[in-house]
Amino acid sequence: MTTSSNLQKDVLKQVRERKDLYLELGCGNRKRHPSAVCIDLIPGDCVDIVGDIHEVLGLFPDNCVSAVFTYHCLEHIKELPSLMSTLARIMKMDGTLRVVAPHFSNPYFYSDPTHVTPFGLYTFSYLAKEKLFTRRVPNYARAGQFDLCRVQLIFKSPRPFYMRWGFKKLFQAFFNMNRYLMEFYEENLCYLIPCYEIVYELKRNETPSSESL
Repeated sequence: MTTSSNLQKDVLKQVRERKDLYLELGCGNRKRHPSAVCIDLIPGDCVDIVGDIHEVLGLFPDNCVSAVFTYHCLEHIKELPSLMSTLARIMKMDGTLRVVAPHFSNPYFYSDPTHVTPFGLYTFSYLAKEKLFTRRVPNYARAGQFDLCRVQLIFKSPRPFYMRWGFKKLFQAFFNMNRYLMEFYEENLCYLIPCYEIVYELKRNETPSSESL
């Protein structure tokens, strides 16, 4: 079992050894960014630090991370606002955050009992500053240290449904043509033409983190 002291040593080692520190959260058995430090709850060949994401990230010093990447991980994580506040604290100004998660209309989303947080077009509109969409939602100021720069809907089918894949890529090209079509799709068509996943790109802005207010 990983102890808190071992976690602290692992974190400090990675911070000291890397000039530009990149994190990949929940990499599992596939590391998409070779230069990134991978954090996962389950040990694996690609995992650099084993532990709960909230606990591990809480050990990083302020303003030390240049970029964070996460693919199909955050839907397993509770307390997303708290996680965003922690990321705001440890990331450098203008640091980038890329999140890929299943869209809430994904027909497989609710098959996995470990999925606890759904994601849609406006999820990070609640947790970051954004001017992308017409529909306005409340912004929870504690997580306003990020700017939401880009959102993309991804349509695809898992193997072996190759014919469906081609048709869904046509939907992807059409609905991502502009923000009006994206919003129209999610309001009116998402359960008729389910979306597989959604991609968010955010940037750490100059707003002080809540911990320093």
